[in-house]
Amino acid sequence: MQIVAQYTFNNGKRYLLKHHRPELNEVKDVISSVVGSRLKTKISKEKTMKGKALYNPKALNKEFRRLFEKKGWKTGKLARIPVKTYVPEICKEHKGFREMDAIKSGVGVEVQFGKYAFMVYNVAAKMTIFFKQGLIDCGIEIVPMLSLASEMSTGVSHFEQIKTDLEMRGVSNIDIPVLILGIDVARPRQQPLLNP
Repeated sequence: MQIVAQYTFNNGKRYLLKHHRPELNEVKDVISSVVGSRLKTKISKEKTMKGKALYNPKALNKEFRRLFEKKGWKTGKLARIPVKTYVPEICKEHKGFREMDAIKSGVGVEVQFGKYAFMVYNVAAKMTIFFKQGLIDCGIEIVPMLSLASEMSTGVSHFEQIKTDLEMRGVSNIDIPVLILGIDVARPRQQPLLNP
């Protein structure tokens, strides 16, 4: 895989270059180590592309996790902390947990090949929660470009969409620095971003 686009949210790139250059370089190494062509293993059952070979999001996530672990990154998990409800006789206690794909030295990484809502949630909520718990001080969101997402199941979001929405949303005073990286498989006439 290769990085073909980037979007810096709340000065994410500048922050990473100043405080976490080694971790950013490791993220780039992990991305370039993923051989996407080996992970086009899902055969579509969807009506509009029945029988077509697609990139498998589960296999992609598994490969990213394996490569991050190989470099010493750990999965971040916030324990189940019960939250009291406002109306106990109606609402039950919430005992959910939050998990981040990879954390190392204050950098949180999310690899997202899912629906659009998860991309925005990662940047605008999950990374803020992990920051507030003292586990990260910045984040990197790895997402497919539209060209890659179009070779996955329908409904997978992409870099172009999250970039547009984050630009339109703007930065809030609780947002942390995040670098959004748009990735794709190597394609003819497509050059990797030289200095992401």
